[in-house]
Amino acid sequence: MIYADKTTGVIVQGATGRQGSFHIQLMNQYAGSVGGTGVVAGVTPGKGGSLVHGIPVYSSVSDAMDNHEATAAVLFVPGPAAGDSIMEAADAGIELVVAVTEHIPVHDVMRATAYADAKGCRVIGPNCPGILSPGECSLGIMPSHLYRRGDVGVISRSGTLTYEVVHELSRAGIGQSTVVGIGGDPVIGQTFVDVIDQFSEDPLTKAVVLLGELGGNLEEDGALRAEEKDIPVVAFIAGTSAPPEKRMGHAGAIVSGGEGDARTKIRRLKENGVPVASRLSEIPPMIKHYL
Repeated sequence: MIYADKTTGVIVQGATGRQGSFHIQLMNQYAGSVGGTGVVAGVTPGKGGSLVHGIPVYSSVSDAMDNHEATAAVLFVPGPAAGDSIMEAADAGIELVVAVTEHIPVHDVMRATAYADAKGCRVIGPNCPGILSPGECSLGIMPSHLYRRGDVGVISRSGTLTYEVVHELSRAGIGQSTVVGIGGDPVIGQTFVDVIDQFSEDPLTKAVVLLGELGGNLEEDGALRAEEKDIPVVAFIAGTSAPPEKRMGHAGAIVSGGEGDARTKIRRLKENGVPVASRLSEIPPMIKHYL
């Protein structure tokens, strides 16, 4: 597993909101089922002293850190305040922030991820489903019942696509080491390259499924890094029928200047020797080739 394991203590920022409260319960149900630590504290400014599903809530991350052992935070803070919340977590000594929040202003993300990086804090997201290592921990909103423990890593820009592929893999008897949803915004923290670097140091991971979509060139960069690190990769790129110059779903899923369309990505990946599935059902037999 990478980024976190069952010993990781987690703080939830935005704990008293509907989404924060709901997912605290789900994350701790999963932690309980695998004998993990899970969420140890919540944070909502002005709500210090309250409880959410038995978890103590503090008014700041530093207050929570004074009272609990935690190295990761999951963010359910509304978009306009989320950039500041990422920086607050990094400032308090959190090592990993999973920013589930969408609609964070791009400049806020740029400032917050740069600040976090300077503090030695890694950011997954924003606008992402989080990270799940089967049998270890769940940080975010992934539906854990689809996952099974194994040796295939998954990196994805799309939440729903992630769940579909994990379901296909699990149904084919192929378990996952860690699944990372890096988010679909134009600016994100951990990229395909960063996660490939993590997987390259993980003895459990034997191969990686790379799930991309139109927009940018992060997928090609990730595939090249996987080749450098000698990690077998199978890719799938969504959006082959998307019209140019039109944003599709994610804020980062837009073809601009003739660059980043799905067909071009697929062609470049294949030119670099990366097998690319044309439909999701092809991924399990393709990845089995490397196992």
